[in-house]
This record gives sequence, C-alpha cells and structure tokens, in this order.
Amino acid sequence: MKMIYGTTNEGKLAMVRRALADMPEIELMGLKELGPALPVPEETGTTPLENARIKGLAYYRAFRMPVLSSDTGLYLEGIKEELQPGVHVRTVGGRCLADEEMTEYYSNLAKKYGDIIAQYQNAACLVWDETHLYECTDERLSGSKFLLTAVPHPRREPGFPLDCLSRDLATHAYYYDMEGEQQDDVTFAKGIADFFREALKMRAQIQERE
Repeated sequence: MKMIYGTTNEGKLAMVRRALADMPEIELMGLKELGPALPVPEETGTTPLENARIKGLAYYRAFRMPVLSSDTGLYLEGIKEELQPGVHVRTVGGRCLADEEMTEYYSNLAKKYGDIIAQYQNAACLVWDETHLYECTDERLSGSKFLLTAVPHPRREPGFPLDCLSRDLATHAYYYDMEGEQQDDVTFAKGIADFFREALKMRAQIQERE
C-alpha cells in the first residue's frame, strides 16, 4: 500500500519510516518524491488536530492516495499568551523560520525568561478517502515535559531545530548527551506504530461492512 506522509521534512519522514519498519505492507512516500507542484494547504486550525486534518485532506485531494498527516503544538509554562507558539512553532511575526532562525528565537526566549518548562502536543490524521479519516490526539503521540534552555548544544539535526535546546527535566542534561534515543522520539514512534495498527484494523472492518 503506497501512502503519502504529508511532510517535506526528511528527518520526520525517516523517523516515521523507522517506526513502521515492521509493517512492510506500507510504502511511505514524502512530499518531495511527488514533484515540485505541491499544494500549499492554509493551516488555519487552532489545534494540532485541525491542522493535521486540513493538510491530510488537501494532499489526498491533490494526489488521490491515502495520506498520513501530523501536526505539533508547543506549549510553554509561565509564558504570556501572546508568546505561546501553540501550532505556530515555526511561524513568528507571520514568517516561517528556517532551522537556525528558530533555534535563535527560542534561545532568546529562554534567555529572557530563564529555562522554560515546555511540552509538545502532537496529533495525527490518516486520510483513506474523503469520508474515511482516522485521527489521534492522545498522549501516545505527545512528548513528556522538558526544559527549553538558552545555550544550544553544538549538535544539530536538520528538521529538528529545537532539539539542541532541549534538556531533561529531571537531570537537566541535554537530550543529546543522554544515552540512547531521545525519549520523545521513542514515544512518538511507538505511538505512530500503534496508531497505524489500529487504523489498519479499523479500515479492514469498514471494508468488510462495505
């Protein structure tokens, strides 16, 4: 089964492919593999799920293939409402930030407020067709709370510009200095794998009824 993952972020695509490695029946393609003429969905949602649904339906209508779409909101404790990134993690002042710009912006925010307790909230939408959608917003896809710090770690990973500012809440160690994979990546990967298993099971039940 060929399926689109609605992202141009190669790092996210690679992570989800790893998560689905034991499901060889799914061939996941990124948007960059579909050519330069891509739709640009207007992400007008106020929650990660609303934006995931908007993007998923837009890509389905463009390519008429099943689509996995996800979206993320970032929420910061002790930060006034107008500075909360929410679903606009990359957009500041109406402009989409490149990786290094994004690192610099959040580093400066932590310099102003001190280390900030932060949490990602993720949502996923799997669009089989116009009328069959499978969605998830529960904690399986969301990360644990962490510290957003002012001084970046020297390591950089393309597509994950805030990882170099992320420190473990309990130990204050940079995630990049901790052994093994980052816990949030492990949590998200396991959540996506569970989400797919449930979606495939539900799809099979729908097909039996139809």
